[in-house]
Amino acid sequence: MNAQATTQDRERTALGPIARAGVRPRGRLNVSFEFSPPKTPEAEESLWTAIRRLEPLAPTFVSVTYGAGGSTRERTHRTVRRIHEETGLKPAAHLTCVGASRDEVDAVIHDYWDAGVRHIVALRGDPPGQIGGAYVPRADGYNNATELTAAIRRIGDFEVSVGLYPQVHPESPSAEHDIDVLKAKIDAGATRAITQFFFDTDGFLRFVDQVRAAGIEIPILPGIMPVSNFKGLQRMAGPCGIVLPDWLSELFDGLDSDPDTRRLLAASVAAETCAKLEEAGFTDFHFYTLNRADLTYALCRVLGVREPEDKS
Repeated sequence: MNAQATTQDRERTALGPIARAGVRPRGRLNVSFEFSPPKTPEAEESLWTAIRRLEPLAPTFVSVTYGAGGSTRERTHRTVRRIHEETGLKPAAHLTCVGASRDEVDAVIHDYWDAGVRHIVALRGDPPGQIGGAYVPRADGYNNATELTAAIRRIGDFEVSVGLYPQVHPESPSAEHDIDVLKAKIDAGATRAITQFFFDTDGFLRFVDQVRAAGIEIPILPGIMPVSNFKGLQRMAGPCGIVLPDWLSELFDGLDSDPDTRRLLAASVAAETCAKLEEAGFTDFHFYTLNRADLTYALCRVLGVREPEDKS
């Protein structure tokens, strides 16, 4: 079979969930969204346009990222506070160990508690400007996300989400090691795991089976990345050790100047992933929005997630 035929088959398969949407009954699924703190006034306007568009879908929570080396610390804090104060959303603040002492990190945790924020995403983090680079902890800092999780739970009764790599962490020797690390995070107080984005759905399901077989029962939220820019996706995936399948490259091949088709394919691939995960029993999905609402909103519609009815 030639590459063109393969791509056409993939496109037809990916469109399946959109064609089937609404045909079979389903319960309300849970969704959550990730945003990043804006760097410019224009980016802030774009972010808040996305937040307002997605807010009526009543997500379980929305998370706000923390730049490499803590580079967005103040912007993250400001964005989280604004979401908490100006919307009905429940913000989850990302927090990392990098570039700060234990006392400095503890102060941030206290600030979130005092602001009324009760959910933190505890991550080790990457060195400044080196996503996926080698991590060297500060002598006076927390060494890893497990220590950070314990500190968060010691300071307040926070909900703590942690990261999980379904294709093995770039610095990990094995999936078994990653599962042991997850167990340690749970012992420290983690209440939920959110995975990195992935495109090998079968591989993800096999990994989750391993996790459950190890006796881990906390919720695992699959991270869904509906990206229409394949070159940008490659830049994000490489440092994180995420393998992009050949069929995905074939889908986007030759579409550099065709953004409309790229968006359609991005929505189709993500919809197929979500449909397969739902069939496997998943009811919670975490969307990496890249501060844009269009694709995520469309996927929520495909999943049957609607604005709650007004009971008044």
